[in-house]
Amino acid sequence: MDTTKKSYIAWILRIIVAALFIVSALAKLSKGHLLDSPYFAISTFEVKQLYPLGFSGDVAPHFSRILIGIELALGLLLLQKNWLRKFIVPVTTLLLVVFIGHLTYVTFLSGGNTGNCGCFGELLPMTPIEAIIKNIVAVGLLGYLFYLLPKKEKDGNFWILTTVLFATILGIYMIAPIQPVASNFTVSNPVEATTDTIPDTTVDTVKAVTTIVKDTVKKVDDVKKVEVAAIDEPAKHKSGYAKYFSKIDTGKKTLCFFVPGCDHCREAAKELTELKKKDKNFPDIYIVFMNEEADLIPDFFKFAGATYPYKIIEVIPFWEVLGSGKDTPGVKYLWNGNEYKYFYGITDNQFNPVEYQKIVLKSYSELKK
Repeated sequence: MDTTKKSYIAWILRIIVAALFIVSALAKLSKGHLLDSPYFAISTFEVKQLYPLGFSGDVAPHFSRILIGIELALGLLLLQKNWLRKFIVPVTTLLLVVFIGHLTYVTFLSGGNTGNCGCFGELLPMTPIEAIIKNIVAVGLLGYLFYLLPKKEKDGNFWILTTVLFATILGIYMIAPIQPVASNFTVSNPVEATTDTIPDTTVDTVKAVTTIVKDTVKKVDDVKKVEVAAIDEPAKHKSGYAKYFSKIDTGKKTLCFFVPGCDHCREAAKELTELKKKDKNFPDIYIVFMNEEADLIPDFFKFAGATYPYKIIEVIPFWEVLGSGKDTPGVKYLWNGNEYKYFYGITDNQFNPVEYQKIVLKSYSELKK
């Protein structure tokens, strides 16, 4: 193969692999479109990909930004000539091999090929097996590129490499700056107290029945009916959500986890509104919003057809309270703080209004079966 043809093919390979790394880096900073919501996207990457690997909340934000910066730097450096064969191609290949090993391990642990590997963030979901194949192909392309590049090349200016690397890492920190420890803040409308009709007191069924017997009821049959009605509900349990809504552990409640700009969340809220219109005894609805595009909340409620009490919490705490492996929209059925159903995401466990209506109409005895 003549030198000109080798150079032509080498450039094609460099552009392909460079594009792969650049798009991968930018996708981790994107929600629906490139670079449309960097902090949201990178926080989602940290919670879904790094936290399960054991990264702490202090380390993950820095690791994610440095990793994305390295990816972007390698993509850009593949398009220049300094230290290309001696350093850039081998390092890029090594990084891909590490990714392949990680994805293989994750696939082995999960026992299947499910979920999003996070290679392209939430912008382009990809299963672990698909990512492994993609990385193996990229390693093959780099191997061929290494073969095509001249064996004798000038070392070039190493400072160009370091400058590009530090510039990309710094750029990621600037695009998606690490936010201070989040503090939950409240914006609730309408006032929460107006939506709770069940007193926040523990029901002592024995005393309740005794009082009824003494003061109002004399017939034994009537006493038995009252006793059964009084105890046919679960004992009170602390759900852990009282810090958001003080009455959440009293009576039947619908607790939702929504993102204001999420179309699926809006549809779920609208379906819940329809259910509540049909049944005046439908569980009160409360919403925990992610602090992402919070200015869209009024429009969210307009689409839903009703306004409900809500709290806004920061991105990472939101993902944590939503639950590991869970996605939005989240709809949870609570009764006296006990969880009886949890819909989440837009796949197998997505919100089903027909199924939810059947569940909330069931008595405690039926739920226990």
